[in-house]
Amino acid sequence: MKPFTTHDGLTLDYKIEGEGKPLLCLPGLTRDLYDFDELAGAMRGEAQVIRLTMRGRGRSKWADDYTSYNIVQEARDALEFMDFLGLEKATIVGTSRGGFNAMILAATAPERLAGVLLNDIGPELATSGIENIMDYIGKVPAAQTLAALVAGMKADMAADFPDLTEAKWEDLAQRWFKVTDTEVALNYDPLIGKAMHEQAQGEAPDLWGLFDLMAGVPLALLRGENSNLLSAETAEQMQGRRPDMLYSEVPNRGHIPFLDEPESLVVIRKLLGLA
Repeated sequence: MKPFTTHDGLTLDYKIEGEGKPLLCLPGLTRDLYDFDELAGAMRGEAQVIRLTMRGRGRSKWADDYTSYNIVQEARDALEFMDFLGLEKATIVGTSRGGFNAMILAATAPERLAGVLLNDIGPELATSGIENIMDYIGKVPAAQTLAALVAGMKADMAADFPDLTEAKWEDLAQRWFKVTDTEVALNYDPLIGKAMHEQAQGEAPDLWGLFDLMAGVPLALLRGENSNLLSAETAEQMQGRRPDMLYSEVPNRGHIPFLDEPESLVVIRKLLGLA
């Protein structure tokens, strides 16, 4: 594939599979395009799944200026990527932070969006979830073997994801971190953590106002039943502001649903007009 380079010279990793209506998938804060493996498999033959890894994550290049790790810049990267592909419109799948990128796109370039799916993210975030993110972001995990990493992940997350197999936990560990025979390392630029902490010191943006600017864009929301970031109360408020919004709560999932669950796929297919 032809490489995609941003206006400031960063080559970003991407993957395109399938044919049909385009789904542009934007991952979460420290994640990359492999977080959409389940969705790509489930939608094979039904849609074109386009996945982008944001700057500083996975196989995408790290930025020289760490302050560019912000949702406005990342939304610009996504729009430049659409231009690079010659993609006039797409349905955005915004997982966690990717949902904030989608909100920025809906506010600044609504004509480019066929719809938006917010995956376990909203304009108000639960304190416990924010504290958890700020506690781990930018820090190399203490576990330095795959077995120890999996054990730690299960200790933290098994109650929220009670039906995952041991093989699935190992797959997620190797997806979310760089795991070798000798060490476990971050799969993203640790300066993303510095950017997050500095941004948290500034004035909080009006995310409800940003959400309301999505008016007119077809919208769907998924919430993990056990999510520590998107509360049921916030999801209810979102539905009140957008009564036309498709919605489903995904059982046995915390932050975030994998998007191959039956509840997720029903919403995605309806948003795409496939069901």
